[in-house]
Order: sequence, then C-alpha cells, then structure tokens
Amino acid sequence: MAQFIHLEEPPRPVETQGFALWALGFRPFYLLASTFAALSIGLWALQFAGWLGRPYLPTPLWHAHEMLFGFTVAVIVGFLFTAGRNWSNRPTPTGLPLAALAALWVAGRVLVLTPFGWAAAIVNAAFPVAAAIALAIPFIAAGNRRNYFFVGLLALMSVAVMGVHLEHLGVVRFPGWAGIQIGLDVVLFIMSVMAGRVIPMFTNNGVPGANATKRAWLEKLALGSTLVLLAADALQLPGGLLAGLLGICAAAHLARWSLWQPWRTLRAPLVWVLHAAYLWIPVHLGLRGAAALGVLPLSTATHALTVGAIGGLIIGMMTRTARGHTGRPLLADRYEVACFAMVLVAAVVRVFVPLVVPGHAIEAVICSAALWSAAFGVYAVRYWPVLTRARIDGRPG
Repeated sequence: MAQFIHLEEPPRPVETQGFALWALGFRPFYLLASTFAALSIGLWALQFAGWLGRPYLPTPLWHAHEMLFGFTVAVIVGFLFTAGRNWSNRPTPTGLPLAALAALWVAGRVLVLTPFGWAAAIVNAAFPVAAAIALAIPFIAAGNRRNYFFVGLLALMSVAVMGVHLEHLGVVRFPGWAGIQIGLDVVLFIMSVMAGRVIPMFTNNGVPGANATKRAWLEKLALGSTLVLLAADALQLPGGLLAGLLGICAAAHLARWSLWQPWRTLRAPLVWVLHAAYLWIPVHLGLRGAAALGVLPLSTATHALTVGAIGGLIIGMMTRTARGHTGRPLLADRYEVACFAMVLVAAVVRVFVPLVVPGHAIEAVICSAALWSAAFGVYAVRYWPVLTRARIDGRPG
C-alpha cells in the first residue's frame, strides 16, 4: 500500500476546469454511491414504516440487496480501480469503458424495481464480474500477485448476488439469507485487509508520534479468522460453534485496532473516522456471537456492520481518497466532519436504541435513516464539483 503515500504530498494548485468524471474509477462510483445512499435509505425508511409499496425484491430483501450489492460494491469497485492503478502501475478503466461499467451498475439499480427478475439477476451478477475482469487485466500484466485475491472476491460477490436472485426466483433453495450473509462476509474481509494496509499508515502520516503498529501473528489471526467465518457461514455452522468462532474473531480485531493507537487521533478527523468505523467490526462480531446464541436479534449485529463499519469506513475513505486524488489538502472541513458524525451517530441509533427502548424501534430506524441520508447527501452535493472536475494540481486522474 506504499503507493498511496503520494496522497500525503502537498498540492500544487492549478486552475483546471475540465470535465473529468471518467478520468479515474473513484469519480463516478463515489458520486453514484453517495447519491444512491442518500436516496435509497430514505425510501427504505418509508417502506419500513409502511408508507410505500413494495419493489421487485420484497422488503427487507430489497434494502439488504441494494445496500450490499449496490452501494457497497460500487464504492469497492471505485476504490479498487483507483488503488489498482497504483499497485500495478498499469491503467484501469477510464473514459468509455468506465462509463459503460457505471451504466451497468445503474441498470442493476433500476431493474430490481421492475418485474423483470431474470434481467435484474443477470445484470447485478454481471457488474462485479465485469469489474473483476477489468481489475485482473492490469494485475496480470504487472504480475501483481499480491492483489489477485481482490479479483476472486469480486467474482465471489457475483456468485452471492446471483444466489440471492435464484433463491428469490424459486430456482434454488438456500437456508435463510445465505447469499446476503456471504456477501457481507466478503465485504468484511475486504475492509479488514484494506484497513490493515491504510489505517496504521494514515495514522502515522497524519498524527506525528502516533506510533501505530502491527503484529504479524495478530494480522494473520484477524484475517484468517474472518476467512474461516466466511467458510462457516457457507457451511451453515451451528450456533454454539459459530459463537465461539465469532468471539475469537472479535477479540483479534479489537486487539488489532488497539495497536493502531486510536486515542491519539482525536485532532485528525480524516484519521479518527477510520478508527471509529473500524471499532464497529469487533462490535459487530460480538453482537453476532450473541445473536448466534439466541440472545439478540441478528439484525442488530448486521446493522453494526453495515451502518457503523461499512458506512463509517466508506464516508471516511471516500473523503480522504477523493481529496488526495484530486490534489486537495488532506484536511476535513466542518461539513465533512458533520458527515462523519452523522454516519456514526446513525449507527449508534440504529443498533442500540431498539435494544434499549424496543417500543421505539421504528422511530430509531427513521432517525438513523435520516442521519445516514443527510450525511451521504451532503457528501454528494459538496463533492459533485470535486469528482467531476480535473485535479487542481494538473496531474492526470
């Protein structure tokens, strides 16, 4: 991940007004994902409250599908196309190919709202496969074997989303929401890998004297137990064994996080947001362990992952990488800090209010959705000019 060090270089301001939406992968996918997050969560909250009708995928399946295979995968693809160019020193999709991939993603969002189930299944499964192929080309050309697994993980996401649709269409029968859970496990592993690469580095670069460290054995335990969890979910491991595995995984991630010195980052918003978001991973794993024992509802653990960890890491990384890759200073303004706070508060409200005051669960969902939508809506509006215009330092991308 050393290739990301160039993000820390001071910008060299250049007055540049050219349209650059298709110049690099993060641009269209960050803009599409943030806009979609702001709109779709609001629609879901209205559906949850019974104020709207049902789409092709019945709620809450539509909500889970779109947040995972729509919003989250879009950000992952945008990030990987951007980082992949640095890792391989080879071009990733730009221009017309990038626009075509963005159009494929948009088509997937539209089709799940129509009666055309097979078309929705094929298009939604095709997007991560197309992204995997586009990423594999520069990796193979550069012999960048270290990152081949990202190609495989995108392909696995395609299998997961197709499984969701085939089960819904009645072609196959999976226990529970197996496709959704496997997709969540893949995202959890991707986040765990990327967080281990960037959070300690960003901490040491952004907070002098922080001394964020890593331990090789702990890295292997945290990532290895996450992979074992994925396999356990695919095999439908029984509750007691699953709870034990989740406990080990939670402890490993919490110990890993503590080595990154999170308490020293409070004056650096672009850093503390990543630490705060990562903390939701062991919280999620612990809550999921309780759910496996029947103590808590599984949705509580799921939203700790999706709203807290995924939402927090995405808003933090979208801000940092968009600033770095457009030549802007790595300093969050008050609007960006407000976005960070709204996402993290949305997670607290969504996860803990229904547990403490179950009679107000619907109000908690609506409040959390409003905070989430506002955060990503503010990001989309403020970053429209950033993501659609050329870099201010005159560099390509």
